Amino acid sequence: MIEVLMVMGTIPGRVAVLTDALEQFRAKGVTVRVATTFDPGENIPAATELAEVHLLPTSAELGPRFGRTVKRANPARRPWLRAQRDPWVRRHAKRADVLVALDAQALHTVWQLAQRYRRADAVYGIAPALRAVEKRSADPARYRRPRLNTAGPAPAVLVSATRSQTVDLAKRVFEMSTGKRAMKLGPVRWFWQGAVTAPGLPERHRGKIARRVTGNMLKSGHATSAKRLALAAQGRLKSPTTRGQLLGPIVDAELSQGKVPEHLMTVVRGQLKLADAFLKKRNPGKAAPHVLRAFNLMFHRIVQFDGATSPLAENPEEFLAPLHNSEAGRAMATPRGRQSPAAFPPAGRPHRMLFFTGLNDNFLGPILERYEAMPGVEVRRLNLMEESILPVLSNGRTNVVHHMLAGSSKRAGEVQEAWGPHLDWADTVFVDWCNLGAAMLTMIDPGTTRVVVRLHSFEAFSWWPHLTDWSRVDDLVFVSEHLRDLALAAVPRLGAPQGPRTHMINNAMELHRYVAPKASADSRFTLGLVGLSSLAKDPRWALDVLRELRRRDERYRLKLIGDALNPELSPAIKAYVQELDAELAELESSGAVVRFGRTDDVPGALTDVGVILSTSLRESFHCALVEGAASGAVPVVRDWPFFAGRPHSARTLFPSDWVVGTPEEAAERILALTASEEVWREAGRAAAAHVLSTWDWSVTQKDFDRLLLEPPATAD
Repeated sequence: MIEVLMVMGTIPGRVAVLTDALEQFRAKGVTVRVATTFDPGENIPAATELAEVHLLPTSAELGPRFGRTVKRANPARRPWLRAQRDPWVRRHAKRADVLVALDAQALHTVWQLAQRYRRADAVYGIAPALRAVEKRSADPARYRRPRLNTAGPAPAVLVSATRSQTVDLAKRVFEMSTGKRAMKLGPVRWFWQGAVTAPGLPERHRGKIARRVTGNMLKSGHATSAKRLALAAQGRLKSPTTRGQLLGPIVDAELSQGKVPEHLMTVVRGQLKLADAFLKKRNPGKAAPHVLRAFNLMFHRIVQFDGATSPLAENPEEFLAPLHNSEAGRAMATPRGRQSPAAFPPAGRPHRMLFFTGLNDNFLGPILERYEAMPGVEVRRLNLMEESILPVLSNGRTNVVHHMLAGSSKRAGEVQEAWGPHLDWADTVFVDWCNLGAAMLTMIDPGTTRVVVRLHSFEAFSWWPHLTDWSRVDDLVFVSEHLRDLALAAVPRLGAPQGPRTHMINNAMELHRYVAPKASADSRFTLGLVGLSSLAKDPRWALDVLRELRRRDERYRLKLIGDALNPELSPAIKAYVQELDAELAELESSGAVVRFGRTDDVPGALTDVGVILSTSLRESFHCALVEGAASGAVPVVRDWPFFAGRPHSARTLFPSDWVVGTPEEAAERILALTASEEVWREAGRAAAAHVLSTWDWSVTQKDFDRLLLEPPATAD
């Protein structure tokens, strides 16, 4: 009796053809067995009645490691990887007279079986299978005689199997010796330290081995060994990309611990090199994730926000050079401009103003109220938090990066559809905060509408100015000169011919609300610090000042107004809060510090504050300090370290005698101006008069009127 073993790698397009062939085989008395990669009961139920049909074992049945091997393999090899471990297949292949591949996916499997069981005929397709059966039926005696050249598997199979077993063994040994469990052993870590730095090791192998070993060292809790090995290996690597990939996990681990990584920019450069390679292949979609990864590292909060300084503040040109010099950076900096210049509204109708609102309106209140009440001005608000708008903003940063790298995108069309009618209506659009709203607005041509953006301190240390097409912004407003200096250095295209006009206009502050008599003469001994919710406020500096004062006079105390720092935001903040709480516990017990907490009545909370502090590491302006000065408190301003010593800083923003360099200088200023009630009240009146005449909304509103209501002039 003739036996046939068929292999099917895919579901047949015409099941009837298969069943017809099986009926022919049955009529000839042939035993047919079929091995499939899919469930035969669901897909070829008729065939199960005509032949013995067997489902090859699944990846799950063969174990997770084998499952990964199957997943990584070429699709044409996957049926064979499942079949070679199947006893049913081996048993019936050994007895088969004809081996049949019923589709292209089964060819490799049948070829492998034919190399191992050479007495059988191997064919591709049903018609050749029928002919092979007929040939054997016509001369059965010939096929019963064994031939020496068909005994056992082909020599090539033996060689291949030996090589495969050797490779498998080597892979297993490598995986075990570089695994997480092995990395817990000191001698193993020492061995790989030497192995990855050995001369002569090809770069691709060195990088691959080093990445696996360092990764498992990190997982096993040996971060120091991992960093030592990675640094040693990267010294022998030529490719910036490979070096960046190797050091990436080390950098991520250090960031998670609240540390600014020494080799941060090595990883950034590697990511930008990968992005550039994809851009050269005209594949911006694959470049975008690497650009986003670079942004996540450069503007990580540990790097820019949660430390005593930031690399961007120290040297913006040098820090951002890898971005600006990359193909990706140049693609994102490409100005796309507008077809028509912005037009001033015609006479005879109201000036139409559109304000973006919803994301953060803290500094917009007086501005909105003024123009909503002004004759000759019509105001609309586009609330970016409305349900109809939110889908446009979803996954916004990723979509903006894709758009800037490609030069166009589907999302830009959606922004045009959602926001276009509002822009068509408006003469001027005002976007407070250079963040997602500003970046997405510049994805589209604003037509003849004038676009005004205001940039605060936070955005200057973020990726958003680099994701905004400044050729579509007409006017960019800063609240201080030192912030403008930083932004122009960090984003060179702001100063390009197609860049926006830049202006310095202070925040809109209704300072007269804060004018109130002090509770008593003893208020002069109370220091006030308003706003504690970010590490940049650095309240520990205020405690240094307080301790210095109390060394001489224990009547001084500190009143903390506002929400406390959230230690869950980052490891750096958590460490800072632990130190702050330890200091506060000592001072609170003696009544030297009072935590007032958050309040909606800041003017009321300031009535017993005689000295208002600005202890920050960085500020764009510091409204809370000016509000405190308006209340009659004596201002004491730390020379903000992020900007100290620059052409513009706290010393050029405020009267020079307000600004101090150290807690000791702060204490000397406070002692001198609170020495008597008369001296203190006079100093408070002078400070209040200065801020009210310089920064009150009654004064600064004229600057906004010139910006928004008058035809554009040159930059301030």
